[in-house]
Amino acid sequence: MQHKSLSRKLLTKVLSVYFILTFVVTLGQIVAEYFNTKAHINGELETLQQTFSGSLTRAIWELNTQQAMIIADGLLAIPAIEGIIVRDDSGAVITQLGRYINIQERFSTQLVREGVRLTEQQSGIFGYTFPLIFEFSGRATQVGDVTLFSSRAVVIDRIKVGIYFLVGNAMLKTTFLIILFLMAFRKQLTVPLAELTQQIEDIELDQLDGARIEIQHDDSSELSVTADAFNRLISRVQDYKTQLETTQKQLLLSNEKLDQQNLMLEQDVARKTSGLSQAMMDLQQQKQELEVKQQSLKEEIERRRHIEDALRSKQTELEKIVEDLKQAQDRLVQSEKMAALGGLVAGITHEVNTPVGIGVTATSFLDEKLQALALAYNDKTLTPKMLESFIEEAGQSTELLQSNLMRASELIASFKQIAVDQASEAIRTINLFDYLNEIIRSLQPNFKKTHHQIEVNCPDNIILNCPAGAISQIFTNLLMNSLIHGFENIENGLVRITVLDEDENVDIKYSDNGRGLPPEQLDKLFYPFFTTKRDQGGSGLGTHIAYNLVRQTLGGSIQVSSELGKGLHYHICFPKNLKI
Repeated sequence: MQHKSLSRKLLTKVLSVYFILTFVVTLGQIVAEYFNTKAHINGELETLQQTFSGSLTRAIWELNTQQAMIIADGLLAIPAIEGIIVRDDSGAVITQLGRYINIQERFSTQLVREGVRLTEQQSGIFGYTFPLIFEFSGRATQVGDVTLFSSRAVVIDRIKVGIYFLVGNAMLKTTFLIILFLMAFRKQLTVPLAELTQQIEDIELDQLDGARIEIQHDDSSELSVTADAFNRLISRVQDYKTQLETTQKQLLLSNEKLDQQNLMLEQDVARKTSGLSQAMMDLQQQKQELEVKQQSLKEEIERRRHIEDALRSKQTELEKIVEDLKQAQDRLVQSEKMAALGGLVAGITHEVNTPVGIGVTATSFLDEKLQALALAYNDKTLTPKMLESFIEEAGQSTELLQSNLMRASELIASFKQIAVDQASEAIRTINLFDYLNEIIRSLQPNFKKTHHQIEVNCPDNIILNCPAGAISQIFTNLLMNSLIHGFENIENGLVRITVLDEDENVDIKYSDNGRGLPPEQLDKLFYPFFTTKRDQGGSGLGTHIAYNLVRQTLGGSIQVSSELGKGLHYHICFPKNLKI
């Protein structure tokens, strides 16, 4: 296979990098020379302002147009100038010679007030414009302006010799470097590599004794290191060859021992074959025993299948019993609700009787006074004093009648709303503060004969969209539990309800200062049918119903804590807006 010279590849890469570097540097020097020369020419144009502005100013001031044109011709003869435009004080062009650009598009008819450099155009033309100021009797008057033009060709013409020198210098250095690299690569790499390759090709693998390669050039080069490594490789190959011969001899001895072992193994196999025959007979006997056991196992499986069918039948019966229990529990929960509602009705009825009785008494009294007044009027015995007394007594009776009827109306309205909510799970919008007060007002008949107090700390702007009946039943059960169980043998009980508004949720803390519960009863508080008043008619469903209403109906959480003698504490949290 044809191979590529390593020295040529290295030389190509090195010279390629050098060519690119030389080209970039030379190009940078040419560009720098160009801009330096251009800046120098701009400086010359500005210098000409000081040289010729006086004579041009006087010629234009004296309206000597011919003289101004002669001076312009003289300026055009300067090698750095390729064009000139002279304008008078009105912006009109007096003369324009050589190559130039239209300055009217840039300055219109206005004269420049100070020197302005014109940037280089696509055509390569650039220039400098300066004003012509005539001073007379201490007054300065602008009589016109002059624009001098030069071009890229002038700049290139000035740096042409420098460009030739830079390019020639780069080519000369490149040629010298190529020759130097060729000689160095040939001496240091190409020739030694060729010698090394030839020596390696001349080595005979069967005659490695004394076979070595030597490099006649620099002993410290990488090629010398390679030659030494190759020589060490040959030495290791010789050692491996010696070890291989030794190993072959050992292999022959091992083969002889293996033949002896095979003979002994054949004898051992014969003995073990006899033993296997006896084992096969034993296995046959064991197989017969296993078949007998398999038959008995099948009978056992059949028996267990009958038992499993019986268990399935019992499970079906148990599931039906559980379903019946669930229905019974639902009926008990409903009866508990109706019982609570019945208690509410009884309490409200008793509470309404009082203002209604007062109203009946006031009506009877007013009727008697009215009849007495009518009798006196008919008998012509009516006196102003009697009329004044009747008016005063009628006003008191009417006021008493109105206040008690209003009280009865409020009680009936609260009872009506609470009763409707407890019998329905419809979602409606309520103000929590007002609704808590309605619940407490509906339970007032139960608390009025005690010294217990209910303290409500609730913002008056919390609006809920939820089943109001759930709220009513939760607090009714909690308040009645505190009254019946918590405040047993306690005269001055206190129930504190604290409500916190937490953006999307409402956080309620309910606590009383009652008897509290021991840990073993607290763990069972939310269990259905758990009550400490079983002998007094307690159903044990109040807290269970409250727990289910908070968790399932309101989608919230309820936690309870208590210690004996330190009351009972509930922590309830649920969303303000129930998602349907």
